[in-house]
Amino acid sequence: MGHAFNRQQLLAILLYVRRQRRKKSCWIHPLLRNRCLAGTFYVSHEMLVQDERKFYVYYRMTPATFNYILEHIKEAIAGQDTNFRCCIPPAEMLSVTLRYMASGNSFTDLFYTYKMGIATISNIVDTVCCAIWEKFGKYELTVPTNEKWKTIAEDFEGRAHFPHCLGAVDGKHIRIENFPNSGSMNLNYKGYFSIVLMAVVDSNYKFIFVDIGSYGKDCDSAIFQRTQFYKLLSEGRLQIPPPSLLHPNQSVRTPYVLVGDEAFQLTHNILRPYSGNQLTIQQRVFNYRLIRARRYVECAFGILANKWRIFHRPLNVSKKLGKNIVKACVVLHNLVRDRDGYRSADGYVATETAFVDLPDSNVVQGGRTANDIRNNFAEYFTSPEGSLPWQMSKI
Repeated sequence: MGHAFNRQQLLAILLYVRRQRRKKSCWIHPLLRNRCLAGTFYVSHEMLVQDERKFYVYYRMTPATFNYILEHIKEAIAGQDTNFRCCIPPAEMLSVTLRYMASGNSFTDLFYTYKMGIATISNIVDTVCCAIWEKFGKYELTVPTNEKWKTIAEDFEGRAHFPHCLGAVDGKHIRIENFPNSGSMNLNYKGYFSIVLMAVVDSNYKFIFVDIGSYGKDCDSAIFQRTQFYKLLSEGRLQIPPPSLLHPNQSVRTPYVLVGDEAFQLTHNILRPYSGNQLTIQQRVFNYRLIRARRYVECAFGILANKWRIFHRPLNVSKKLGKNIVKACVVLHNLVRDRDGYRSADGYVATETAFVDLPDSNVVQGGRTANDIRNNFAEYFTSPEGSLPWQMSKI
């Protein structure tokens, strides 16, 4: 007769079998054992350093900028060697992170090229992105001072011919593979899952403010009004210059403003286009001039997506890691523009990216004072002092 096992004995046998199955057949996969000889970092990095152009195409920055970032974050990301294995060097960690964001490759692709485990690459990307945000975010995305706001407004007037403009505001969808247990909260009006990047951009295509991670189902006006930036703007705590004349010949002082599309609410410090089809010449001129200023935020999103091509496909990571990746890319966008200027990586221009315009929302029109401010801009744009020689041909 067979031996009869009681319930406790059966459970112990099952646990033993399960533990045996979970044991790794090897500590390091055979494909990864020659990382220091055949890994991309050890094979190509030093050769790329000798060719600045190829280095820029690969990492989306110059060797000097790469070393500058590494110098500031290496202590935060460095691991500790043990008796069993050596930790991955900070330079290699930064390399795999930048390549992941610049190429849009998956963790599996990098597994075969960098000779690292998929889980290891995921942890490295998260660690490096957090370090970049912590070390550089407070410098690259700090709230401007009064003098800095004046400089931004002067640049907008010189480049976009829109005076008293502090920035262009807009929101964009970033495609994701839906996060676990999030239901339909991230399902946007286009029918796919996304999180929202809300941003204010200056005329140099640099981000002044960002809010990352709102649900894809939300409209941009509601998202913007929930941000700390909007709260400070509404309470007059952003050190914005006081209202002044658009031109010495004018008698009405006009406040400094942000420009947005039809989805935003018209307020004292936010201008949106005139809506409707039956517009006067003055209103159409205003809309044309506002579009010229607002295009800077659209261009900034395009530059961001074409430089960091991780945005050309849905992010298939956790929500926390997804937000950290976007934060790091925004900071690197500003940092690279400051240190390296604008360079085209390889001449590629995408016809479609992961960024899609948010839908227009039926927001309430601004009060009488806000409408008067917009009308004052419209009058100035059609006056001899504020009109452009070619603008009527565009209307």
